[in-house]
Amino acid sequence: MTRPDSSATHPPHRHGDTPVTSLLTFLRKPWLWAFIAAAVTFAATAAVTQAGGFGLGMTALTFAAFSVLVGIGQMFVITLGPGNTDLSIPATMTLAGTLALKAMAGDPALIPLGLAIALASGLGVGVLNYALIRLLSIPPIIATLSASFLIQSAAIWSNRGLRVKPPQALADFATGSALGVPNVAVVAVVVAALAWVVLERALAGRRVLAIGQNLRAARLAGVPVDAVRFATYVSCAVLAGLAGFLLASFSGGAALNMGQEYLLMSIAVVVIGGSSIAGGNSNVPGIWGASLFMFLIVSMLNSYGAGAGVRMILTGVIIIAIVAAAGGRKVSR
Repeated sequence: MTRPDSSATHPPHRHGDTPVTSLLTFLRKPWLWAFIAAAVTFAATAAVTQAGGFGLGMTALTFAAFSVLVGIGQMFVITLGPGNTDLSIPATMTLAGTLALKAMAGDPALIPLGLAIALASGLGVGVLNYALIRLLSIPPIIATLSASFLIQSAAIWSNRGLRVKPPQALADFATGSALGVPNVAVVAVVVAALAWVVLERALAGRRVLAIGQNLRAARLAGVPVDAVRFATYVSCAVLAGLAGFLLASFSGGAALNMGQEYLLMSIAVVVIGGSSIAGGNSNVPGIWGASLFMFLIVSMLNSYGAGAGVRMILTGVIIIAIVAAAGGRKVSR
């Protein structure tokens, strides 16, 4: 009696399936290193901070959430390919926060209206940005930078130097937590999850990636390039509006410079998180790792007594080094 051929039920073992190869593949994930850097920095900071590890972790989650929101929007724009960057994010945050808080005037019943105004502000900015890019054929960097001056001027005109406080219920939400997790971090996690689904499972995400990888090939394949680019710039501005709304509520009012630090931050977390600065590749989990790292590196320098000038120099050097090392590469997700 002949024995059945075992190869029919048990395919031959492939080298690519070995645990070592699987581990090496995992270690090549670009988002992993952002979280490792954040963990190392967290340990170095927690060792000397008086707040302790838990307090530091909650603070990091809170402030990283704002970077995540603007970073995801910037990631979609950068994924479109070289030259695509939105420099109007800080001004959009300021305008959205200012108009929303002014409309609510401290009335808790008007919180839905305030949120709608913040998102509508982002929508308007996104339409303006893409109109300058498409209709006037202005490079995205120049178009969004020029638009930022108009947007910031509108924010200055609207609040006339006044600092309107958010409704107490909204302030409590922005500064509060649920089951020990900051509420703003929960919002950022939900947005990140939706962004991951769009990029990994939805046709819209595949179209964004296709445009970033080869614009001409995407056109020839029937991808509605202009519609996708329009939607991407609008989405980025809407997320900036949401971030501005939450930041103004968290900080007790909208300040005219409240979005200033997120200009470089929104780009740095994209690249540090593993997305390609050359476009065509994105990495949602890495945005969280990079945002935590960027907050923790500043906290670590503060904890070790570095002066403001030293902190700025070292932070800038770290960002430049990582961006230079990662610049232009096409990474695998």
